[in-house]
Amino acid sequence: MTTGNHLADPAATALSACLSGQVLRPGNDDFALELDGFNLITEHDPQLIAVVDDAADVRHAVAFAADHGFPVAVQATGHGPSTAASGGLLVSTRRLRGVMVHPAARTARVEAGTRWYEVIHAAAEFGLAPLSGSSPLVGVAGYTLGGGLGLMARRYGYAADLVTALEVVTADGQFRRVTADRDAELFWALRGGKGNFGVVTALEFDLVPVGRLFGGGLFFPGESAGEVLHAWRAWTEGVPDEMTSSLALLRLPDVETVPGFLRGRLTAHLRIAYLGPAESGDRLIAPLREAAPLIVDTVGEMPYTRCGEIHNDPCEPIPYNERSMMLRELDDAGADMLLKLAGPGADCIDMVVELRHLGGATGRPPAVPSAVDHRDAAFALSTVSLPDGRPPLVVDAMAPWGTGLRFLNFLASPDTAGLARSGYAPDTWARLRAVKARVDPDNLFRFNHNIPPAPAT
Repeated sequence: MTTGNHLADPAATALSACLSGQVLRPGNDDFALELDGFNLITEHDPQLIAVVDDAADVRHAVAFAADHGFPVAVQATGHGPSTAASGGLLVSTRRLRGVMVHPAARTARVEAGTRWYEVIHAAAEFGLAPLSGSSPLVGVAGYTLGGGLGLMARRYGYAADLVTALEVVTADGQFRRVTADRDAELFWALRGGKGNFGVVTALEFDLVPVGRLFGGGLFFPGESAGEVLHAWRAWTEGVPDEMTSSLALLRLPDVETVPGFLRGRLTAHLRIAYLGPAESGDRLIAPLREAAPLIVDTVGEMPYTRCGEIHNDPCEPIPYNERSMMLRELDDAGADMLLKLAGPGADCIDMVVELRHLGGATGRPPAVPSAVDHRDAAFALSTVSLPDGRPPLVVDAMAPWGTGLRFLNFLASPDTAGLARSGYAPDTWARLRAVKARVDPDNLFRFNHNIPPAPAT
């Protein structure tokens, strides 16, 4: 190799000597394997991969990149990629696995490569649960740093709001433990600002006293999507905070990995997660069960360890676009527009068009402020589509009902790389840029939904 745009072999060898993990070059065994994430739509092309074993490895890798002027990408599970890592160094944190639950304090310490199912099962031993998302396969760190909108959001808020400490390596190669009392501004920015401020190596957060819930799915034929959407929209106006739900219009391909009753057809899927007795849950969802003829009803009491069955998200990696918009309301006209765009007979390419009901705890400020905005949103709209080249027609057409902001955790693909600003209110954006200018003035961490540093004054 040569210097300049390529790392010299001696430099890579020097980095390798500092790590207990591995340094991989293009052509090495496992290089391509280490690049792969869950969403295959972004093709990374780094000059080196540092497969780290611990926080010390991260510190050495970041210091190395800073010394050589190379940007840094970070990947654990690769569920929400945006900007491709072209050149530079990719830090793979997938080996940083570990969960320690403190049942008396109802807290957990989790290393950055951990997936939610590991935390869910560790916490369940003590009748506790984390604010995990719809898929237990998603990585804890990326999900939480982007806000984290999960199955119990209306009762307990965003996952980022329950974080109490973060361990992070910043662009100067320094290891920091950040809390509300120790660098409060960086603590605020990390919780909602995604991966813009360093490589998080571990998180500590509160758990909630949930061992079981009343949850599952109600599936309706696509021709009934209008009745189901209008019934659900009206129903959400009167439900308690203990009820978190969503509605998805599914157009899933006719392949073996998809359940037979969903293949090659439009289906309306109501997802239910209720933190209350099954008897009251049954009464609450009775109007939904009667909205239209049911195909399948899986709603019932379950341990939280089975929470992945509520959404039944895919388990196999595929390339997909994910787009989003936060809605301030969804009136009858908005519901009719969504049906025109994605309902029966629509020329819709999206495999999934989902509305998540917000409000409740997501609409209230957390005890310790974070950079997660959207407290005024009533619904989160997101779409998932295979690569097609067409613009996000559904999301764009729903703009009249939007808050003007997007949820960055529901943005994936290179097409979304420049949309970071749309995730925040103007004051939040300016404050994030100020923190970025202090801890990463050269924008070392820019292979993401990037928040550029504020200009020097």
